[in-house]
Amino acid sequence: MIKRKQQFAIIATATLLLSACSGLSNTQQRVLSGGAIGTGVGVVGTAVTGGCVTCGAVIGGAVGAGAGYLVDQHEKGNLP
Repeated sequence: MIKRKQQFAIIATATLLLSACSGLSNTQQRVLSGGAIGTGVGVVGTAVTGGCVTCGAVIGGAVGAGAGYLVDQHEKGNLP
């Protein structure tokens, strides 16, 4: 079980990390969100299939960040 000091440290760290994302542009938010979602999907996918979890996280994060950028550009009308 997590002790009270550890809980406080986790909450404080998460709060600081999330507050650093408050001034991002729409493009940056979409790329970051895509990367985070891609990383999660990559980790889960490789954990389920028995592959390299680190490799899945890196590849999933890169693909997700790229997809987030493409979605942003499409919504701005820069892509067909």
